[in-house]
Amino acid sequence: MTRVLAGPYCTQILGDLGAEVIKIEHPVRGDDTRAWGPPYAKYKDGSSAKGPGESAYFLGANRNKKSLGLSFQHKEGVEVLHKLAAKCDVLVENYLPGTLKKYSMDYETLRKINPGLIYASITGYGQTGPYSNRAGYDVMVEAEFGLMHITGERDGPPVKVGVAVTDLTTGLYTSNSVMAALLGRSKSGKGQHIDVALSDCQTATLANIASSCLVSGKKDSGRWGTAHREFDYLNENSSADSEASIVPYKSFETKDGGILFGGGNDRLFGVLCDGLGQPQWKDDARYKTNADRVEHRNDLEAKIEAITKHKTTQEWLEIFEGKGMPYAAINDVQGTLNHEHTKARNMVVEMEHDECGPLKMVNTPIKLSETPPTIRSAPPMLGQHTNEVLQEHLGLGEADITALREKGIVG
Repeated sequence: MTRVLAGPYCTQILGDLGAEVIKIEHPVRGDDTRAWGPPYAKYKDGSSAKGPGESAYFLGANRNKKSLGLSFQHKEGVEVLHKLAAKCDVLVENYLPGTLKKYSMDYETLRKINPGLIYASITGYGQTGPYSNRAGYDVMVEAEFGLMHITGERDGPPVKVGVAVTDLTTGLYTSNSVMAALLGRSKSGKGQHIDVALSDCQTATLANIASSCLVSGKKDSGRWGTAHREFDYLNENSSADSEASIVPYKSFETKDGGILFGGGNDRLFGVLCDGLGQPQWKDDARYKTNADRVEHRNDLEAKIEAITKHKTTQEWLEIFEGKGMPYAAINDVQGTLNHEHTKARNMVVEMEHDECGPLKMVNTPIKLSETPPTIRSAPPMLGQHTNEVLQEHLGLGEADITALREKGIVG
């Protein structure tokens, strides 16, 4: 019972790992993201009667699921959901706190029907707290809970991350929580309510930056682009410009793009010097230790970029290949999907979609030696499995389903 990204991403992970996932959608509109396009995967019969195609956004988070079109505005729709809840192990929803109570689909109601039910609620701000009744979207939470403030170029404005990273981390936290709750149930026999908030997940993923603020009692050091920033919490007089960091540790312009170097210690800095054709820098008093390099950051970084911009990214990759120093090209998304390592790790796969034909998608990143995840079915059409779910799980006959469909309860 989730829409958009955080919830669908969570349940897609569970589906990849083997769960049978029934996606309950509005019988006419379906998941909001079905209409989020272009781009769309076109229907293979060329027909536009069903619409422009299947939304790429929807396709990205809904494989390994069965679609049940169900309206719970009707009493009979609620009864269908109650019967499913009695049989299911897990229910995941992302409605505002209290919304489902008026439909008798809240945790307290469903736990009486199925005491072993794991009921996961994903919201912007959680089930409690002063903001709990606010609607929360990824970008708002990124802004309000610190991520945008520390993201962007050094002298630039706060920016959002290129993907809805707070939604995605919330989906990851929720899938882990569901599996932990299932493990707990195997020992206690009891289900439980999981309360996952985007705001909490965003705060948690501030990680070392938040820890630095808590330990030092200072403000964070703001935005530093691709450069590495940390706090010198032992130095009470440190400023944003003098806080400890690693230099060089950032991206540099090349002839045709950019490359990121990570000279994380003195040995690696020496490797970088040799690769850049500047071995004398290793003995230069201004650059001899990381502390020296931090002090002369602007001078050193300018010298490095004056060299890197005269070769292509590929030329620099070839120079540093096998040298043991962390480095990386800065690729766009198409470059990532076509990357030789992406292909070697089987991270792009193709499968058959019933209506759209062959469909490429990003594979699961999880590699298990004995029970590997599988992509067993393409993202479903709206209501594609309504009959199957109602027949196999609830024992309804064709006449029963037809009656529900005529009333607009299922689709």
